[in-house]
Amino acid sequence: MRMIDLFAGLGGFTEGAEMAGQRVVWAGNHWAPAVYYHSRNHPLVPMVCQDLHQANWLEVPKHEGVLASPACQGHTPARGKEQSHHDAQRATAWAVTSAVECHRPQVVIVENVPGFLQWVLYPAWKAALEALGYTLAEHVLDAADFGVPQNRVRVFIVATRSKRPLQLSFPKQSPVAFGSVVDLDSGTWSRVRKPGRSPSTLKRIAQGRRDCGKNFVMPYYGSGSGLTGRSLSRPIGTITTRARWAIVRGNEMRMLTVAETRAAMGFRSDYELPANVALATHLLGNGVPPGMGAAVIREVVKLA
Repeated sequence: MRMIDLFAGLGGFTEGAEMAGQRVVWAGNHWAPAVYYHSRNHPLVPMVCQDLHQANWLEVPKHEGVLASPACQGHTPARGKEQSHHDAQRATAWAVTSAVECHRPQVVIVENVPGFLQWVLYPAWKAALEALGYTLAEHVLDAADFGVPQNRVRVFIVATRSKRPLQLSFPKQSPVAFGSVVDLDSGTWSRVRKPGRSPSTLKRIAQGRRDCGKNFVMPYYGSGSGLTGRSLSRPIGTITTRARWAIVRGNEMRMLTVAETRAAMGFRSDYELPANVALATHLLGNGVPPGMGAAVIREVVKLA
C-alpha cells in the first residue's frame, strides 16, 4: 500500500510503515530539523518542509493510506497547567481532513495522546471524517505492549471506508526491561551528593534506593513515577521532548544518553540523530515508536 506521512517528524511512522512492508511515497513536516533527519534516514521518501495547512494536496502522489501525527502539545497534561493550550497547535488536526478530502484514501491512521479524544472540537473533527465516508475506531495502546522498553500510552484512530469501525487486536508481548538497553559504563556521571543538588532530588533517590536497589532510573525533573524511581527491570516511563530521566548507579547519577533515549523509543541503533543532545531528545520525544507503528499498520492493512 502506498502511504503518505503527515507531521512526519523524525520518521517513526515512516519507519514503521516500511517495517510493515508498505511504501511511503511522500512526507511532510513544518520543522526544518525534523525534515533534515527524516530525509537522512529515509532518503528515498520525498519530504517537504511546509506548514501543512498550506499544502496543495493535488501535488501529493497517489496513495491508499494516510499516516498522521498532528501536534499533541495542546492536548497533553504534560504541558503543565501554567502553559496555555494553543489553538494553532490543536488546529493541525484539520490538515488531516483536508488531505483526506482531496484523495479519499482507503485508510487513515492518526496517532496522538489520549487527551486528543477530549478536545472540545474532537466530535466535529470526527464528524468531518464521517461526512467523507469513513468510520472511526479509537485504540488506546501502550508502546510497552509492542516490545518497546517504554510505557508510552497513545491513541491510534483508524478511519476506514467500511460500514463498521475496524477493531484491531494484538497479541500482548512481555514487557522489555529498560535495563536491557542501558549502558552503565557510558555517559558522564556525577556524585549524587554534590553542592547544589536539590533536597527533592535527594529524597527521590533515597526512596528509589529503598524500592529498587542501588541501580535504577528516576524522573529528574517533574513527578514522573511519583516521588520514587523505577526498577531497570521495567520499561521506562514516557520519553518527552525534554531530558527528564536520570539513572542512578550507587552513589553516582547521570541523565540518559541519546543512545539510550533512542533505544527507549524503539528506533534502530544506526538511526541518525543530531549531535546536540537537546535537539536529539526533542526529535525523539515527538516520535512514534517504529515497532508500535508497524504493528498498527500491519493489522490495519490486513483487515482493511
